[in-house]
Amino acid sequence: MPKMPLHPSPPPLEANDVAIVGGGTVLWFVAFLALLPFQGTLSEHDHGTWPWICLSGGLLGLIGLWYCRSRRDAIARSRAAEAAARPADEGGQDPATRSD
Repeated sequence: MPKMPLHPSPPPLEANDVAIVGGGTVLWFVAFLALLPFQGTLSEHDHGTWPWICLSGGLLGLIGLWYCRSRRDAIARSRAAEAAARPADEGGQDPATRSD
């Protein structure tokens, strides 16, 4: 017999994705700037690509920032449209958390 949950699952937790991706992007750029003065030494030891890998990580992080901000704004627009379409008698509560 399959187990049945006793109560509905909680809604997913929201994280500040923009801050997380922004922090990672800054770290990639800092690593690039920290490794750039040692480019000659790194090249002598066959690690000359490390600064460019860090630069690529920073540039991809900028794309990630754009994506996270677009996603956050789309979710906010969707929630606003959903709240506007919801009848006033529900009081604006999520049906999963309402106690009838």
